[in-house]
Amino acid sequence: MLHVNPKMLARLAELEADLLDRRARAETEGWVGEIEGIDLTLTFLRAKRDEAQRRTQRPPVDLGTPTPRLPRR
Repeated sequence: MLHVNPKMLARLAELEADLLDRRARAETEGWVGEIEGIDLTLTFLRAKRDEAQRRTQRPPVDLGTPTPRLPRR
């Protein structure tokens, strides 16, 4: 699964605004299939944005440095 870099949150906001404009035009033109596609894309975009925002609020986890195992005797 691809993770969105939190630095790209502003870009996601731009994409959302563009999709909302395209959806408004599709409604005006009566493009039902286009509206459904845009709605689906907006759902995924918002989910990715929410996930990226949650990831910025979680502190990183230190897993430590692995050490080699001693050979068995």
